[in-house]
Order: sequence, then C-alpha cells, then structure tokens
Amino acid sequence: MSKTASVENATALKEGPLNVFKYRWLFLGLSILFLVPGIYFIIANTMDPEIKAPLRLGIDFRGGTMLEYGFSKPINQSDVATIHTVFEDHGYTGSVIQIQQPRLGINKHAVEIGGATQETASQESAQKEPAAPASLPSAQGSKQTPAPASPKPAETKPATEAVTPADHTGEHKIVTIVSIRSKQLQGQDETSIRQELASKYGPITVLQKNSIGPALAKELLSNGMLALVMAYILIVGYLTFRFQFDYAVCAMAALVHDTIFLIGLFAMFGKLFHTEVDSLFITAILTVVGFSVHDTIVVFDRIRENSRLYFTKKVPFVTIVNMSVNQTMARSINTSLTALLTMLALYFFGGDTTKDFVLAIIIGIAAGTYSSIFNASVLLAMWRNRTVDQQAGGMPATA
Repeated sequence: MSKTASVENATALKEGPLNVFKYRWLFLGLSILFLVPGIYFIIANTMDPEIKAPLRLGIDFRGGTMLEYGFSKPINQSDVATIHTVFEDHGYTGSVIQIQQPRLGINKHAVEIGGATQETASQESAQKEPAAPASLPSAQGSKQTPAPASPKPAETKPATEAVTPADHTGEHKIVTIVSIRSKQLQGQDETSIRQELASKYGPITVLQKNSIGPALAKELLSNGMLALVMAYILIVGYLTFRFQFDYAVCAMAALVHDTIFLIGLFAMFGKLFHTEVDSLFITAILTVVGFSVHDTIVVFDRIRENSRLYFTKKVPFVTIVNMSVNQTMARSINTSLTALLTMLALYFFGGDTTKDFVLAIIIGIAAGTYSSIFNASVLLAMWRNRTVDQQAGGMPATA
C-alpha cells in the first residue's frame, strides 16, 4: 500500500462524521440569519426618540429612580395607565411601569420591618421612663411618666410612613408588586406620588428605592464600554502570542458574532417588552466573552496539535480542522450543557432582579458554543485554504 493511500485511510477514520468545511456556507448563513433581526432592532432603537440608543438603558446608564411598590389590592393593566398618569401629572413622563407577582416570603419580610419599627419605638420609650421617678417619686408622678415618653413614637412615625405608609403595624398583605422606572425624583415628589396612589389603592409598601444621578450614570456606561474594549484587545493579544494572528482574528470574529447576537436580542426585548439593561448586562457580556473564547481555544489547541502531528504527512488543513472539530465537539457541548443547566435553574428559581442577567448568560453560552464550533474553525479553515490557493504549487498549509 502506498504512503498516500495509508494517509487517506488514516484521515478517513479519524476525520469524523461531521464535515464542517463542506457545509461552511450553511453554518455561516445561519449565523448571519440570526444576526439580521438583532441588527434591525439595534438600528430601530437608535432612531427611536424615546430610546436613542441601541439598547433601552436602565437607570444605571441614564440616571433616574427605580421604585418597587407593594400594593395591598390587586393591580391590573388598566390601573397601570392610572399610575402612569399620576407620574405624568407630577412631571415625570416616559416612566416604565410593570406588574410583578409577590415574591415568596415578601409579606413576612414586610411584617418583620413593621415589628422592628415598633420594637425600636418601645425601647426608646422605656429608656426615658427611669428619669421621671427620680424627680417625681410620688404615685401621681409615676402615673404621669408615660406622658413625656409618648411623643417619641409620634416622632418616629413620619420616618416609618416614608418607608411604608400604614405598614408600621405590619397588618396589611402585599398582593401585587409594581416596578417603576422614571426620571430622577426630586424633593418630596416621591412622597406626594405615593400618597396620591395610596388614596386610590389603599396602603402601599415601598420595597425598594434606588436613585442614580446623570453624571454617575455616564461614568458607569463609559467604564463598562471601556472594559469590553479592553477585554477584546487583551484576547486578541493573547491569542496572537499563544497561537498565530489568523487564529486571533477568527476567534475575534466569533466573539463579535456572540456580542452582536446578544445585544441584538436584548435590543428586541427592549423594543417589544421594555426590557432595560444595567451594569449587570456588561458583566454578562464579559462572562459570555470569556466562556466563548475558552471554547474556541479548546478547538484551536486541538487543531494546532493535529497540525503538528500530521505535518510530515502533508494532510490538508481543511481535513485537520474537520478532524479537530469532531474530536472536541462532545467536550464543548457537554461543558456548555452543564453551565446551561445551572443557569436555567437560576433563571426559573432565582430572584427577579437577576433574571435578565441570567438570561443574557444563557443566550451568550448557547451562541458562544455554536460560534466556537461552526464559525471560528470554519473561518480559520477558509483563511488557510485561501492562502494555499494563492501559494505557488498549491502546497497544503499547516499551523
């Protein structure tokens, strides 16, 4: 048997069932097809006078106030319009209002807050009682001692109402939670708005109130973008040093694909469902970039090992890529599947505040696994194959 025949038999056995290079245009076409809707919504959001950005930015990036009100009565979509009108009447147009179901244990937490307030007030009253018998030892004076201490609960009452009006007794139950994002509330506007809503819907509990100024919001946005750009630069530098420049370029193309796909989906969510992105979204993108480049390095490392192994046998680089992808595919899919199962558990059983963050990671891991297998390796094979075609004599390229 000739040497060429033995090489062909060996590569035929080891190459694997999936020929990624043969169906390269299908895999790349699917990637482009998935990116088109996201790019459309990115452009649409940028041109939208309400959003004016590729994504609907949260208060972390544009400044404003986020509120969570607990209502003791059911709130439906018709009531959302009324709440929206109340905010507009106070000059806060463009507020985003969403209805949420009460979280597990939220009513117990509200009762504990009320009980702690009463306990603090009673302790202050008890500390004032010993001073009165020293100056008024008579029985009559002893009866009058509660009088000086009585103003203390009255003094703490406004502070209690500022947090949860009519909730210092901890008696009413939270039936509906309403999340509100608006421009930064000024002065006593929040108290006035809450009192007006309480007159319509009964007692209201303030579950959360966060405010961020415009200057800090711009700084957070610029720092987040700088962190993303620095991550890309460092990854390109590392891959160029660890492998070669064409490896780094193909890996970067896969990372850009993952980033655009993730941003495009959240641009669509922001347009259709008013989903806002905050600083956690930047964290999710960086996490996805790290996970995706890890998968890509696994594939590239196997390509380089096989290139050295079959260098003397003059095996075409396209064959080496197909072989390497088939050898690492099971590992990449199993690793990603393990991470996805964990993220799915967090998404369905975790808190509401982290749902968007976890969803971004789920989408990014799925996209990163696909791009590492079917984009980065295919682009590298096309790059090297094109280089071979341009060389005189058509010698096969090696890593």
